[in-house]
Amino acid sequence: MARLGSWIEPFPEGIYVKPADAWVDPSEPKQRALVTHGHADHARGGHSNVWATPETLAIMECRYGPQTGTPVAYGEVMRLGEVEISFVPAGHVLGSAQIVMEHGGERVVVSGDYKRRPDPTCAPFEPVPCDIFITEATFGLPVFRHPETASEIDRLLLRLHENPDRCVLVGAYALGKAQRVIMELRCRGHHDPIYIHGALQRLCELYQEHGVELGELRPATGVKKDELKGHIVLCPPGALNDRWSRRLPDPITAMASGWMRVRQRARQRNVEVPLMISDHADWDELTETIQQVAPKEVWITHGREDALMHWCMTHQIKARELNLVGYEDEDE
Repeated sequence: MARLGSWIEPFPEGIYVKPADAWVDPSEPKQRALVTHGHADHARGGHSNVWATPETLAIMECRYGPQTGTPVAYGEVMRLGEVEISFVPAGHVLGSAQIVMEHGGERVVVSGDYKRRPDPTCAPFEPVPCDIFITEATFGLPVFRHPETASEIDRLLLRLHENPDRCVLVGAYALGKAQRVIMELRCRGHHDPIYIHGALQRLCELYQEHGVELGELRPATGVKKDELKGHIVLCPPGALNDRWSRRLPDPITAMASGWMRVRQRARQRNVEVPLMISDHADWDELTETIQQVAPKEVWITHGREDALMHWCMTHQIKARELNLVGYEDEDE
């Protein structure tokens, strides 16, 4: 009797689905690529054919130029070779999907990256019962328990209101995190113009083109210091401490990332206001998700594999780590 999931094979550069002759999130150019979401460690350029959600394809075109792509809407079922495939929301960023594959009476779910918190910029995660659940473990340690997003946004707004002669400069990853921070600010009643670094502009426009109303955004470059006082400015994490930020009016430096729970990371970046806002599941959400989808096996692609493997074993769930290359923690 063939072992469970014998038709999918992990390689360092990605997961190969033999009966579909296709790869999931390959890190090297392939003939057929199924892509979970638009972050650069999952969506690479150069594939001959790409299957992804319409939003992910749009993000890939924004970053890599025209794609030979087939858009797959959430819930749509397609067939590649001998495999039935559908894309289900992952709740990570705009267009992010879990890839559900059925073959030979088995169901495999590749979750990509995912989170369980509500996010006004993307469709919420949908748990899909399966035989094999392929999960990330970015925050796969019990120490990682993310606080409520609203309380983190309120801390940011409090610092802004207490310092009307300064601006608050927030480092946020260009795809997903920046747009989420903007929308969370809007949800907490902050409707002033928000100033953005030029590197965020195109992806913010793309979100708005896909129906995510971000409110009034203004370019931060070339604006006089006095005009920025009392406002929020967003930039990529790499710009927090570079020459670009030194022209701002005495900025209060903040950063939105699940890694801000690690004080050393906040200190390394000279972050005054660490905002623990993550686009990945925390420890409780990882383990609750596994219990919800009730797999026979869990395969762990990247992150803190050891602790999650141990948890699976104590709950009589077979687990293995895949050691895929090229998946990064990013600035999350």
